[in-house]
Amino acid sequence: MSNEDYNQPLGGNDMPRFAGPGTMFRLPSQQGAEGLDIAIVGVPLDIGTSLRPGARFGPREIRAESVMTRPYGMHTRAAPFDSFQIADVGDVALNTFNLMDSVKIIEEYYHGLLEHDVKTVTLGGDHTIALPILRAVAKKHGPVALVHVDAHADTNDHMFGEPIAHGTIFRRAIEEGLVDGNKMVQIGLRTTGYSADDFDWAREQGARVVTAEDCWYKSLGPLMAEVRQQIGSETPVYLSFDIDGIDPAFAPGTGTPEPGGLTNTQAIEIIRGCHGLNLVGCDLVEVSPQYDTSGNTALLAANLVFEMLCSMPGCDRRA
Repeated sequence: MSNEDYNQPLGGNDMPRFAGPGTMFRLPSQQGAEGLDIAIVGVPLDIGTSLRPGARFGPREIRAESVMTRPYGMHTRAAPFDSFQIADVGDVALNTFNLMDSVKIIEEYYHGLLEHDVKTVTLGGDHTIALPILRAVAKKHGPVALVHVDAHADTNDHMFGEPIAHGTIFRRAIEEGLVDGNKMVQIGLRTTGYSADDFDWAREQGARVVTAEDCWYKSLGPLMAEVRQQIGSETPVYLSFDIDGIDPAFAPGTGTPEPGGLTNTQAIEIIRGCHGLNLVGCDLVEVSPQYDTSGNTALLAANLVFEMLCSMPGCDRRA
């Protein structure tokens, strides 16, 4: 397929940005993943959250704020829409009254997508969605390496007695053999916990835990160089990015905000630093737009999703 045959975002000089389709980046939409290299998926789930609900509205608002995103990365010179066939395949039809049924629905939906030679970029939704997605990804690729950006470890054993919720998913993912703990990196973890060793369970499984304090006042380019060396270029990698990894000064529109987080530029550095890894899927979760009437959280999320596309292996970078 030549570059001219790839789907392109609808440009702001062809249709005003306040008009046109409501898809991500104003790309074409389609049912299913046939013929795509990358499928952008919305998973509007928020019944797995433990504090403020509202992430069900995340996919719609991220799409709305994506209208300002243009096709080329001016610093990296990345050209994702000239490199891949990308479309917005819409939202997963969840059971909004039943979390476990929704987890099953999400897993089955992603199994269907991944029957094709496609990678998924997911708009959440609370972080619970990463577990069923990882189940489908691991069925296709085997245990994956994980780059996890978050304020929270999400390695609780239970929440209110439940084994699956947005704070338990990565314990389940390691226990189920979906994620290789020795190739897992958690970045941005911070603030208070229920015990002093809350972050140690992941370390005991081989994960590298980089707290927010380890990131303060510095570029994260050197950290991501170490991550690329640790994981290597062949291992399949999943990137899971919780918007609350970023400080609420930059991203207040989330359900469990924590002070002292990453800056928006550090967030961009992390995703750009994944270029060179064998990314097989990504998600951007926990955007709850009603807590940020400026729209800036969803705007940042849309730009981070663009950076994910730019970091996919095979993305052309213009000289």
